[in-house]
Amino acid sequence: MSYIEELKDAIRRLHGAEATHVGSVAVKEMFDGTLVWDGIVEVFDIIGHAKASRVYAWAHNADSSEGKKRRQIAVLHIPPVISPETAVRAAIVQEFRNLGTAEEE
Repeated sequence: MSYIEELKDAIRRLHGAEATHVGSVAVKEMFDGTLVWDGIVEVFDIIGHAKASRVYAWAHNADSSEGKKRRQIAVLHIPPVISPETAVRAAIVQEFRNLGTAEEE
């Protein structure tokens, strides 16, 4: 399975919509002068979703209790997410929120 097909599958699984790849955007996200994310965000048009017509997606290897596992991220184009850059920011914020919740438990 190609990388784009992997992301289309994740979009279908996560958001219940069919996706068409429309492009790739390089994104670098800095925070307080430190690089926190650097990668390519794939942009897709989606069909069959009630609230969005576009989605931003990427994948990366993530450490887990089972060892290294591939993780796909798919963020819908719903304000305040309006670009690949804001999709990355939203995913970073969500990841930190999830880490905080796990530490509090």
